[in-house]
Amino acid sequence: MPTGCRRAFSLLAVIGLAAAFSAPSVAGAATEGTAARAKAASNACASADSLPGRLSATQAQATTLCLMNAQRTARGLRALSAQPTLTKVATGYAKQMADQHFFDHTSPSGSTLLSRVKATSYLAGATNWSLGENIAWGTNRLSTPRATVENWMKSPPHRANLLSSQFTEVGIGLAAGGGTLDDNPDGLGTTYVTNFGKRIMSARSAKQRL
Repeated sequence: MPTGCRRAFSLLAVIGLAAAFSAPSVAGAATEGTAARAKAASNACASADSLPGRLSATQAQATTLCLMNAQRTARGLRALSAQPTLTKVATGYAKQMADQHFFDHTSPSGSTLLSRVKATSYLAGATNWSLGENIAWGTNRLSTPRATVENWMKSPPHRANLLSSQFTEVGIGLAAGGGTLDDNPDGLGTTYVTNFGKRIMSARSAKQRL
């Protein structure tokens, strides 16, 4: 390992929750053509290989979303839309993990993806809904948006969330630092949280939102 490089890694477990507890529908394995389309679309995403610390939060989020949607649209899936409430939840949780030096879908105080989202108005008026969460952290080149999305795609459970047709919205949060004190005592790198969602609103709620 070259002098000055830090140990780095990205990815841990994935969680998916749905009101009906139905299994996500995921696109099949990539063909050669699919891979080529995904690569071409990914190469069009600005700042994909930049370190997050050199980007604004908005730029890092937009780049990560662009890379995720490059993988989805190459497979004929609908692009995810950025959702402000989910973004706020994801950003808050990324900062909490980085500040408190833990890396898990459940916080030390016991909050979960479901409880964090339920603390907002995101599910208000929904008759059915789906939620999922991917998390990652890395340092140096493993912390870039491209490296993070590529590693999610190499991990079957993370890939399942990213390519699920069950999700239509996403909130992406990033925070400086990450990992546990044992793994990353200096608090270097970047933590990523992606909160996926889909809501089916009641007719009354949909009308009120117009």
